[in-house]
Amino acid sequence: MHEQIRTNEVVCLEDIWVYYNGVTALEGVNLSINQNDFLGIIGPNGGGKTTLLKVILGLVKPSRGKVRVLGDTPVRSRKLIGYIPQLSQFDRDFPVSVWDVVLMGRLGHTGRFKRYSDKDKKVAIDTLEIVEMLDLKDRQVGRLSGGQRQRVYIARALVTESKLLLLDEPTASVDKPMQTGFYEFLQKLRKEQELAIIVVSHDIGVISTYVNKIACLNRRLFYHNSKEITAEMLEAAYQCPVDLIAHGVPHRVLKEH
Repeated sequence: MHEQIRTNEVVCLEDIWVYYNGVTALEGVNLSINQNDFLGIIGPNGGGKTTLLKVILGLVKPSRGKVRVLGDTPVRSRKLIGYIPQLSQFDRDFPVSVWDVVLMGRLGHTGRFKRYSDKDKKVAIDTLEIVEMLDLKDRQVGRLSGGQRQRVYIARALVTESKLLLLDEPTASVDKPMQTGFYEFLQKLRKEQELAIIVVSHDIGVISTYVNKIACLNRRLFYHNSKEITAEMLEAAYQCPVDLIAHGVPHRVLKEH
């Protein structure tokens, strides 16, 4: 039985160090995520944000430190983790439908060469309803908007019956006016599905409104188990004085004093 059932802890990282070819990618990272947490991680490019997600997934093994996910090893818990990596360019004319993409998320349950069961199809339908994309299940994915595609990828992650959702720069391909709606959708999803969500993003001005915790990462993790960001955290992460970050429209990061 997973220890997480008793402790409500979804992710526990203790003194995590990662090196790539002798270069430090993560340095002494400690992090605890509980059920229903919505954590936003910000930081400069090359600061280790994607590496941190891959450690949680078990795709990168730390040089030292301990990792527990859902009370077990990341590899054994991976079926219960939904992961949406940064979107890369793809062929919009590729003939794959929303339905096909979402069902692919059930391959871990069916096996690569087995047919999808009635249960697989029901889970896919229910999940498409959750992400409000059932009406478009026969639509070619390449014909969707950036925000709609992200909902499809979230559905593909959720059909694994995930307890943890990891998103790496999820709004990179989403138009600015649609980003607010996307984060509102994630917030609603977290509450209704009792998920823990970790979002990596550069857009602190948007995510700070919706997450309930924020961390700064630049090899070292600066985190106080809240959504308040101190000047010291920002300066340590970005290695320069910061009290305002602008993304089209200026957003004050620190509380008014």
